[in-house]
Amino acid sequence: MARLLLLLLSASYLHTGNSAGYQKKKDFGVDQPDVLSGVQGGSIEIPFSFYFPWKLAKDPQMSIAWRWKHFHGEFIYNSTRPFLHEHFKGRLIMIWTQGQTSGVLRILNLKDNDQTTYFCRVILQTTEGMNSLQSISGTNLIIHALNTTMGSPSIIPSAVPTAGLEDKRDQRNPSLLSLGAMVGMVLAKVVVIIPLYGWMIFLWWKQRPAA
Repeated sequence: MARLLLLLLSASYLHTGNSAGYQKKKDFGVDQPDVLSGVQGGSIEIPFSFYFPWKLAKDPQMSIAWRWKHFHGEFIYNSTRPFLHEHFKGRLIMIWTQGQTSGVLRILNLKDNDQTTYFCRVILQTTEGMNSLQSISGTNLIIHALNTTMGSPSIIPSAVPTAGLEDKRDQRNPSLLSLGAMVGMVLAKVVVIIPLYGWMIFLWWKQRPAA
């Protein structure tokens, strides 16, 4: 009986310990897609959204910024200053309106060295003061090379002459046909003329006066 009570107490202790060790999900953060892919020369859109438990101030003064390469990487965009990294001059468009909790970062004319990870950072004024939140894993952008070489149709060397021979295999040379026809006509005339001349000579010989 004492052993059974000990086992029950141990199980109860372990269950309590597991519950106490469970970490509750944060109630604030920034959501982004884990992976996106684009093609060189094309464009890509990285959507983002954020959530928080705090009450916003009357003038929250929300600010959106973007880092690249790693979590503490260099800033490439800031809506407050405003600031735009030299690498993205004329290629970066931020689609977001003050007060909204979602938006899109659009990158134009993608280059091979645009391939990296991008992190959205949000700064806002709440009744508790200034708070900031940033995506933990960011969005890994993969750039694919655009193959502009048009593939020429493959030709099997033996197929080309074979196709030509198939159409002319049983045909004869037209010049040879003409020559054969002419020879045939001449022979036909000879066959007809020789007996005719022979008959005429025979008649002439029969009708000649006796000596």
